[in-house]
Amino acid sequence: MLLNTDLHGQNVGKTMSSSKFVSNLDGMNDGENFNRELLRTLHSSIKSEPLEWAVDEEELKKGMLVGEDGDDEVSLHSKANPFLDITQDSMAPLVKEGFLQRKLHADIDGKRTPWGKRGWKTFYGVLRGMVLYLQKDNHKSDQPASEVASVHHSLAGQAASYNKKPHVLRLQTADQRVFLFQASSKAEMHSWISRINLVSALHSSPPFPAAVGSQRRFFRPILPAVQSAHTMKRQLQFHSGMLESFKKDLSYLLKNPPGVKKAKAKELEEHRLRAEYLQHEVCRYEAYVQVLDAWKSVKKTDDDLMSATELLLFDDVVRGDSAGEKKGEDGLKKSHSSPSLESLPQAVIKVRRNISERRTYRRPAIPRWKKEF
Repeated sequence: MLLNTDLHGQNVGKTMSSSKFVSNLDGMNDGENFNRELLRTLHSSIKSEPLEWAVDEEELKKGMLVGEDGDDEVSLHSKANPFLDITQDSMAPLVKEGFLQRKLHADIDGKRTPWGKRGWKTFYGVLRGMVLYLQKDNHKSDQPASEVASVHHSLAGQAASYNKKPHVLRLQTADQRVFLFQASSKAEMHSWISRINLVSALHSSPPFPAAVGSQRRFFRPILPAVQSAHTMKRQLQFHSGMLESFKKDLSYLLKNPPGVKKAKAKELEEHRLRAEYLQHEVCRYEAYVQVLDAWKSVKKTDDDLMSATELLLFDDVVRGDSAGEKKGEDGLKKSHSSPSLESLPQAVIKVRRNISERRTYRRPAIPRWKKEF
């Protein structure tokens, strides 16, 4: 498996040769050497045909035929990483639905979406469990959704920097994709924001540790899409602990920047990536703690189901706290029943541009003698 990673992994550099592979295993067979011809054959075999993920036939059918067998859970599996599979649960409660206009802002890994794919499109959004379905044609039919996005470990907030349209919310998913959604009203926008963050806070599983490599590069941790088995109380404790931990890490990083004169370009870029990641995580866990505090004031039972009545009460708590804060600005007494969700924190993260988007023209050079006229 290590040889397969060395030969076919990404960003590995120079691959291991057959002679190097044989010499690295000298004396590893209980103090003796392996058969050299066998090792060379093994190297040649893995080099010509890489090892693949072991996928069960039934799971593969589920991934190819979504919902055809009528199972409760169907996996929309990704080709790259099995930990990032989107699990569909037909019995999951309906959290939110309504018409939305969608604009793609950034693709996977935060890469800027090309110009031709950024246009606004109208969908009927259905948030069921941890999956957001965007249906294009008829939302009442049994046709599959045109687009599917998992909201595990995601962060929704008001798109404050986007002023071309009103009532626009910003959604950043676990794979660093960024969506812009326009709701029909300001109340609907805040309802979508609070409910998406509520689902993410309740059901997101603890992240796996980040990958460790010899290059000492910064790697983001793996964020599994499977639903967490923790209770709401345990989730709130976990999110609060993660929030304090990320705040300490961010404070230490900002207090110890690399030397501007002596630091290399790679070190400065590494520092920037770490700072952006920590800022986003602080904002995300702050939003999770806020929505769970508000949900705790509404939820009186220990079951995991979300009833329509409880979600409406949750929206009322959000609107009531927002109105209480606005009245407090005018000299009246502020409401402190639960944290305000009027404007959730949003990390300022730059999106990388494509080379094709850079300006290719230059300002015309005007001779000095013409400027006088």
